[in-house]
Amino acid sequence: MTKPRVLILRAPGANCDVETAYAFERAGGIAERVHVNRLLESPALVEQYQVLCLPGGFSYGDDLGAGRILGSQIQHHLADRLAEFKERGKLILGICNGFQILMKSGLLLPPAGDGGPQATLTWNRSGKFEDRWIDLRVAGTKSPFFAGIESMYLPVAHAEGQFVTRDEATLRRLDAAGQLVLRYAPSQRGAKAATPSDASAAGAADVLPYPVNPNGSLANVAGLCDDTGRVCGLMPHPERHIDRTHHPRWTRGEGRPEGDGLAVFQNAVRYFD
Repeated sequence: MTKPRVLILRAPGANCDVETAYAFERAGGIAERVHVNRLLESPALVEQYQVLCLPGGFSYGDDLGAGRILGSQIQHHLADRLAEFKERGKLILGICNGFQILMKSGLLLPPAGDGGPQATLTWNRSGKFEDRWIDLRVAGTKSPFFAGIESMYLPVAHAEGQFVTRDEATLRRLDAAGQLVLRYAPSQRGAKAATPSDASAAGAADVLPYPVNPNGSLANVAGLCDDTGRVCGLMPHPERHIDRTHHPRWTRGEGRPEGDGLAVFQNAVRYFD
């Protein structure tokens, strides 16, 4: 069986590309870290790969907003090439800053009828950078990245991760289409476990309390996919929980034999079996 090739697109300020490449290789893929300037010079390079991944970090320092500069480069110089990439049945994944880039570029959600965005990722409701481990549940089966996964425990590290839509109708439509594929969920561990009322607050209009929902995202959205399911972005970092020993309480016997995040990358590789 030929191993799928994965392009990890890095840019100035990206700082999770090495870990992400390692995760894909652990999952059985062949990962190559490629600088955005190389792809801008030779857009046809993307044809050599089956998966495109935009890793976490602070691309271009997030100087004009998280993911905005690289998202603009993609939108103006690579949109047609990456549209072809998607139409050929390939996969695109954005993690944290990569999710922000996918949103700003229009690769994940096309603009609304008036040309404005359907949704965006904005400043955390807490008003500060959030760096913590959180519980997640997979909602639906639309995205192949989450096939067979019910729940995960992953770290988040972001300042602009609050998912908001332009209006409630857009939120309901995305929810009905199964595109809100990953949600923040109440913890079931120890004194910080959520109350029953918290656990029931999982509807499209409800927001779980801080810090269960670390950024105040509508509908507790932690990940979103396009209408095909093959383009997906998520704010948590699966590449930071690949091994059992990455779990913050592994010495106390918590966690699974493999890190929860590994399955995301394994699913991407298995998609091409």
